[in-house]
Amino acid sequence: MAKEITDRAENYSQWYLDIVKKAGLAENSAVRGCMVIKPTGFAIWEMMKDQLDQMFKDTGHVNAYFPLFIPKSFLSKEAEHVEGFAKECAVVTHHRLMNNPDGPGVVVDPDAKLEEELVVRPTSETIIWNTYKDWIKSYRDLPLLINQWANVVRWEIRTRPFLRTAEFLWQEGHTAHALKVEAVEEAKMIHEVYARFAEDYMAMPVIKGAKSANERFAGALETYTIEALMQDGKALQAGTSHFLGQNFAKAFDVKYLDNNNKEQYVWATSWGVSTRLIGALIMTHSDDDGLVIPPRLAPLQVVIIPIPKPNEMIMAEAEKIVTLLKAKGISVKIDKDKKKRPGFKFAEYEMKGVPIRIGIGKRDLEKGELEIARRDTKEKMNVPIEGIEDYIANLLEEIQANLLARAKAHRAEYTTEASTYEEFKDAIANKGGFVLAHWDGTTETELKIKEETTATLRCIPDDSPIEEGVCIYSGKPSKQKVIFAKAY
Repeated sequence: MAKEITDRAENYSQWYLDIVKKAGLAENSAVRGCMVIKPTGFAIWEMMKDQLDQMFKDTGHVNAYFPLFIPKSFLSKEAEHVEGFAKECAVVTHHRLMNNPDGPGVVVDPDAKLEEELVVRPTSETIIWNTYKDWIKSYRDLPLLINQWANVVRWEIRTRPFLRTAEFLWQEGHTAHALKVEAVEEAKMIHEVYARFAEDYMAMPVIKGAKSANERFAGALETYTIEALMQDGKALQAGTSHFLGQNFAKAFDVKYLDNNNKEQYVWATSWGVSTRLIGALIMTHSDDDGLVIPPRLAPLQVVIIPIPKPNEMIMAEAEKIVTLLKAKGISVKIDKDKKKRPGFKFAEYEMKGVPIRIGIGKRDLEKGELEIARRDTKEKMNVPIEGIEDYIANLLEEIQANLLARAKAHRAEYTTEASTYEEFKDAIANKGGFVLAHWDGTTETELKIKEETTATLRCIPDDSPIEEGVCIYSGKPSKQKVIFAKAY
């Protein structure tokens, strides 16, 4: 099975597509640019969703759901917002089909034209802020901390499963606050939640920072981002949180009476992560033998494979081990399929990224041992059955930590500081990865660098110290270094 995967060094893009297909994560659908998320892929998304949902609820947020369709006029109310999404919008113009009078099949009924076209949501700010107008009347109604889990449509031309599709799944938070400082704190707090999730659960190190004015979300005053580095040296924007100021409140006339009985516009945030995180997980950890999943997000953490095939004695011991592991909160199953050989099963679960494989046979039982194989290093060891539940629990944490350490080491290796434009161009063209360099703060310079190198300004890092210097491109004064990279 592993030979069916293209080597990363040979063709990274094809390797990625091979992993998605062979690990059973997703496949193309009959609708161009859209994907079918298969059970294994959706199970990983559910693990991500459940953890993030709890993190949002722990910080005071609640879930709601808003319509898929947005009146076209709503998108016209916030100028920057509509400009940012206009080219990606799918539009519903009619509400009925009819039998084709000239032949078989159906056609759009010309008499069923909508009075106002509806946009299939590319994001929900407009429909939500139109709703908030009725929900918010007084300072007692604030803060309003709402999240929704939904699908969105952005009409992408060039697509790739999970990374960029015309339809994808995500969560989007939309909050309203009485004070500017509260909204800024909210956006930054969610920024921290995303970073913590990426590192603690995805084992994916990220750089936290603010986007440049040119790269901000359409309609935002500030966009905070987490940026991850993939194995091929390209950056991936893994999550964003936006301080929207009062732009949407003013566009939709959302006001509240303060405690002095004066009308004030509310302050807003929005934030989201999507199924793109599955693509990030694949490209951060997987190898030429298949998918690698961090244990904390693995739908199946341990698989037990009877050798050479299930029999009564082996199955009895395997069931005992299952009971012990489940008592520790570990997800585990026994592969009872008698039609497949153990070697095939080993390759299959390696392909699917199951963190730990346990082999159990007659000789193992006679020795009071089990053969343990870990997916991250492919190391095998013989371990006493006695105390196996504690050993496996500790090994899962060790694998989680190792994946994070390995990804951090890769990022460190592919992070370069450039003090001249020649060094910058050389690093971008020949090494890849993150490049730290001084920038003069202008959109003009940012766009020139992008035009000449295809590298984009990923973020102004939160932990970047004030450091007087000169811009690598313009030679103008610069107060700190920022991060550039080629990106997905």
